[in-house]
Amino acid sequence: MHEKYMRLAITIASRNQAAPFGVILVNRQSGEVVAEGLNRWQENPTWHGEIDAINRGAARKPPVPWSDVCLYTTAEPCCMCQGAILWTGIPEVVYGTSIRTLQRLGWNQIDIRADEVARRTSFQSCKTIGGILESDCDALFEAAMRRARMSDLVVVKRRNK
Repeated sequence: MHEKYMRLAITIASRNQAAPFGVILVNRQSGEVVAEGLNRWQENPTWHGEIDAINRGAARKPPVPWSDVCLYTTAEPCCMCQGAILWTGIPEVVYGTSIRTLQRLGWNQIDIRADEVARRTSFQSCKTIGGILESDCDALFEAAMRRARMSDLVVVKRRNK
């Protein structure tokens, strides 16, 4: 079941090849995708995929019933996003790529795991499940980092001419 929804998150992520953080919110009772999000840090540095999906869910009429939602994301939520997830009351997060893998690949990440943020929150519980379609998600971030390095090389070559 998790793989089906992670594939949808991967599809969303492919819309932003520079920052492939794709997110969907799924109603756990009906299986309906109730919101999606995509990382848009170029417009706003706090506009991560999770924040985008939460904002879209909150804008729905009626709003998303947070306690019935599972959040699927191509990468483990950063501490800012995991905090927002906890504030909404979303009880479950499923992710592909871990923060540790993102760091190993060269992505800037705050070194606080999502499950640690959840564990330190006394007013809300949230289960985190990692590694779902991990290799597929890892490939998204590896490709994005390769493209970024190639574009940096192109810029350096142009400056050296």
